[in-house]
Amino acid sequence: MSIRGLKKKQPKTFKVKVITVDAEMEFSCEMKWKGKDLFDLVCRALGLRETWFFGLQYTIKGMCTWLKMDKKVLDQEIPKEDPISFHFLAKFYPEKVEEELLQEITQHLFFLQVKKQILDEEIYCSPEATVLLASYAVQAKYGDYDPNFHEPGFLAHDELLPKRVLRQYQLTAEMWEEKITAWYAEHRGIARDEAEMNYLKIAQDLEMYGVNYFPIAQNKNHTDLLLGVDAKGIHIYSINNRFSPNKSFEWSTIRNISYSEKELTIKPLDKKAEVFKFFSSQLKVNKLIFQLCIGNHDLFMRRRKVDSIEIQQMKAQAREEKARKKMENQRLAREKQLREEAERAKEELERRLFQLEDEARQANEALLRSQEAAELLAEKAQIAEEEAKLLAQNAAEAEQERQRLEITALKSKEEKRLMEQKMREAELIAVKLVKESDRRAKEAEHLKQDLHEAREAERKAKQKLLDITRLNYPHMAKYPQYSPSDTRDANFDKGSIKLDLKDIDLKRLSFEIERERLDYLEKSRKFEDRLKELKSEIHALKLEEKQSGLYS
Repeated sequence: MSIRGLKKKQPKTFKVKVITVDAEMEFSCEMKWKGKDLFDLVCRALGLRETWFFGLQYTIKGMCTWLKMDKKVLDQEIPKEDPISFHFLAKFYPEKVEEELLQEITQHLFFLQVKKQILDEEIYCSPEATVLLASYAVQAKYGDYDPNFHEPGFLAHDELLPKRVLRQYQLTAEMWEEKITAWYAEHRGIARDEAEMNYLKIAQDLEMYGVNYFPIAQNKNHTDLLLGVDAKGIHIYSINNRFSPNKSFEWSTIRNISYSEKELTIKPLDKKAEVFKFFSSQLKVNKLIFQLCIGNHDLFMRRRKVDSIEIQQMKAQAREEKARKKMENQRLAREKQLREEAERAKEELERRLFQLEDEARQANEALLRSQEAAELLAEKAQIAEEEAKLLAQNAAEAEQERQRLEITALKSKEEKRLMEQKMREAELIAVKLVKESDRRAKEAEHLKQDLHEAREAERKAKQKLLDITRLNYPHMAKYPQYSPSDTRDANFDKGSIKLDLKDIDLKRLSFEIERERLDYLEKSRKFEDRLKELKSEIHALKLEEKQSGLYS
């Protein structure tokens, strides 16, 4: 067969881009493929077995529509683009997520879709519940909280809260992160799939969870109502209230649903009950409502029947998988605990090692200091020994000096005693000399007085002699040449001779008195000098005694 023949037999294909909540995939589809062929290909690529919850959605003329499984892809009214874009989304929601969602991939896809609907405000959630849901989302993404790793600001790039909640409260991003982290820290030990399941279990209790809303009217002119379809039934809402339905039709109470162009009819199971008719704006809306009603009703009836073999196998596998994961999680938790304990023990050992190293370093430093101190003490001991020898030598010298001083002190005492005796004698002599001086002074005074009286008497006698001479020998005054000395002496009487003798005695006496006075003054001067020397010697002896006492 030629290459040209092979090329002719290759089927024609077209490209399709399938967008999930967190990924994009491209496929090449054959021209004859139906919607189910493409859907099965996507499910196989995702590893998804619970296919009945999902569908492929596309948008045409501003309206969201689901790809029909029994018709060819290209025969349906799809966008004319290359590649053709489809969104792989959950079309139907379970009543109880924990019982119906068996595969982990199914849980994860539901978790991502519901989380996006809450953040996009398609599902209303209270601020308190959004913070709790955000904490489970963080646990699913980051695992257990670690304050050393998850530092402030680690959630800055994550979208966790609806903008409505952020606008409602005047809180900073740091405050919201602190609130979320407080809940996040309490989820320690929860695995990713458990965190996502806990998220879904909280979300399934919200009023708008799993509800598809469509505008309808009770007549052809007004669209003042909303029709909601979910896993439990059909609900009628007022246009401004999507939380509390005005009327509800559970699937168990509905006998038939039909549409005719823009008219939708709901027939209750009770034939006597009133038939409800509503009008929509387009025929396509009625077709879409009808498809959702059929799918939700089929799942509602399926939940209440015995599970098929496939579902039983899937549940058994899910239970085994959960048990295995539980054991694995327990093992991981135990290993993690052991690892944390080992890390703590390691940290403790490192801390202890560091402490021991520090203690060893301090001990080495102390040893060096002690060695230095020992060397210093050895030097000091040597110095002290030398000082002791020197002190012993000084002590011996001091002992000799002490003995010498004692001898000197004895000599000094003896000399002092002799000096004191000499001083006492000198003082006695001085007293005697003073007394003798006073006596001699008085005698000299008396002698001077006697001398004065004698001289006065001599003067008077001479004057009287002259007077007598003039009276008895007046001619001798005229002839003085004839009066020789021996004649003059012969003419004097005894009184004159006595006066001359007396005058000579007085002169001699006066001379002796003066001489004795001079001798006395000389002796007094010498005695005073000797007293001064004695005082100086005594003072020196006293100072020497004091110094000897201090030195001892």
